Amino acid sequence: MKDRYHRSPRTIRKHFDQYDPVTGEFRIIKKPINLILDATFFKRGEGVLVARADGRNLFWMNIETEKVDNYQELLEVLLNAEYTFQSFVIDGCSGVRQLLERRFPFIPIQFCQFHQIKIITRYLTTRPKLEASKQLKKIVGELTTTSKSRFLRKLSKWYRRWDNFLRERTINPETDRKRYKHRRLRSAYFSLQRNLPYLFTYRKYLYLKIPNTTNSCEGSFSHWKPKVKIHRGISPKRKRKMIDYLLENS
Repeated sequence: MKDRYHRSPRTIRKHFDQYDPVTGEFRIIKKPINLILDATFFKRGEGVLVARADGRNLFWMNIETEKVDNYQELLEVLLNAEYTFQSFVIDGCSGVRQLLERRFPFIPIQFCQFHQIKIITRYLTTRPKLEASKQLKKIVGELTTTSKSRFLRKLSKWYRRWDNFLRERTINPETDRKRYKHRRLRSAYFSLQRNLPYLFTYRKYLYLKIPNTTNSCEGSFSHWKPKVKIHRGISPKRKRKMIDYLLENS
């Protein structure tokens, strides 16, 4: 570093400490926006919640855990800055959908299809062994390229075939109580059922050009998170400043 910039590390740190990377000014988008909301974490208790639209980060805030109150606070900031919304794109944080439906009952919500696929993979693994799991995973694998009607037909057909299989129970030898035998498969299926009304919103409102995933946020995260990781030994204050700079410019 000294040879490249002709400055000592101490001098560079001094200049960095004096530099303020964030103006604090909102770059207002006057038209209604498709607001993408997503959070990412560096480690337990250290994360950032980001609001993004039109390919840039509008606002972000430090969070320790992903709570509905964080989303409420973020939305209030955007509303006070006179942003208006034409849709929301969210991932799986519990309660956020209910918050949006309560506050903005006439604004459509798109549940991130990529996160839905991740949920199914988490329950069924990348290489499921049960035939029912393999078939369900294959159906979900087509989520981003199929229509809602076609997806529903395949899912309904799958359920009719495997309904009795899903109902199978076994007895816990320790408690002598019955429990479902294929609990992870059931959880995968019912997560689809819960989110289904929101998985194809972007196709229902084609004229709004709603993204079907939060990949815009994910792409932003993948751009700057490795840069933060390289400097894992810096102080929390400098780390925060670096994150602010990267978010301001990605």
